[in-house]
Amino acid sequence: MPAPAYQGSVWGAAARYAMGGFFLSGLLMAFLGAMLPAWGFHVQSNYTRIGFYFLSFNAGLILSAPLAQYLLGRKGLRFLITLACILAASSILYLAVVTPPARHLLRIAGLFVLGASAGILNLASFTAMSPVYRRDPAAAVNLGGLMFTFGSLIAALLVSGTFYIYTTGAILILMAVLPSYLAIFYARSKWKSEPAPPHVPLKQAVSEFRNLAAILFAMLLFFQFGNEWVIAGWLPLFLTQRLGVSPANSLLLLALYWLALLVGRILMQAVLLRTGHGKVLMGSVISAMMGCFILSFTDNVFGAGTALLMTGGGFAAIYPLVVERIGSRFPAYHPGLFNGLFSIAVTGGMLASASVGFWAELFGVRVAMWLPLAGSIAVFVLSVLIWLEAKLTQV
Repeated sequence: MPAPAYQGSVWGAAARYAMGGFFLSGLLMAFLGAMLPAWGFHVQSNYTRIGFYFLSFNAGLILSAPLAQYLLGRKGLRFLITLACILAASSILYLAVVTPPARHLLRIAGLFVLGASAGILNLASFTAMSPVYRRDPAAAVNLGGLMFTFGSLIAALLVSGTFYIYTTGAILILMAVLPSYLAIFYARSKWKSEPAPPHVPLKQAVSEFRNLAAILFAMLLFFQFGNEWVIAGWLPLFLTQRLGVSPANSLLLLALYWLALLVGRILMQAVLLRTGHGKVLMGSVISAMMGCFILSFTDNVFGAGTALLMTGGGFAAIYPLVVERIGSRFPAYHPGLFNGLFSIAVTGGMLASASVGFWAELFGVRVAMWLPLAGSIAVFVLSVLIWLEAKLTQV
């Protein structure tokens, strides 16, 4: 029949739009963690400056949300996602021009625009995911998470593989090729996306998170992304300054962390079919706590690699499980609001990474591993509270 064929083409186009967006979003979010060694921070201890870099990126991400919502309603999805890719490519090229020894305030401005491009891209990607989400919510969320993680992995591998071959400016120019290609792809696409979902007023959005379960879910994601992105942002500097690992090899270990997350999320799909989800969540949180603990005190590369596998594997299951719980507890939850929840989580990640910069100025770079350890304990406590709340509210 013609209807299913048409729907299949819509789903396929929506998947290409959304997954390309999530891939680029992962690359942009991992940008700072991969680029800090290339900017020379592995040989200097100006941690406060790094903190302001993360704050600037986060400010751009948050402040771009109203503009993105306005443009989505006025210009449509294709314009919005193309604009995000153009802004990403332009800001990366700008950062290639203002690499050190240029003034750091110039890089702060570029990171603000880069964060804005990531914020716009996130809204566009979640909106494009809507047809896929309605067909298979679990597959849509999991595939989006995999593409996001894959983009972060590519960022680490790209900088590591070219660290001793090209200049920092050349590395950034090479990195700008990816968003430039996607901008051309989206601009030339003929897909007619669905009408933009109606804007959810702030009062209504807040009302949907008034109950205890929603608050606990939001808090868990806030802390969990903080854990993941502190390691993603600070691991190369921690390894070079604490263990004497070369910058290129520290980025390879960062890639190992992303690979553990990626493979863990793929394997988790099979595990969840055979094991109770509550047990998997608790086991994942404990594995992440142990990994962070070992990473905080290790004095060799083997210990660091083992800890990263434990941490990445532990982190891998937490986000998909929490999102699944949200879908089952809140059936009316739709992809447009997923962007709001994701923004809360990303804000936690960037604020945690920024705070490490200010704490490290006082206590040294080891604090970059102490914070995820404390955050993992918080995630463990929140997981228990979510489990208890679900038991107590069962009819």
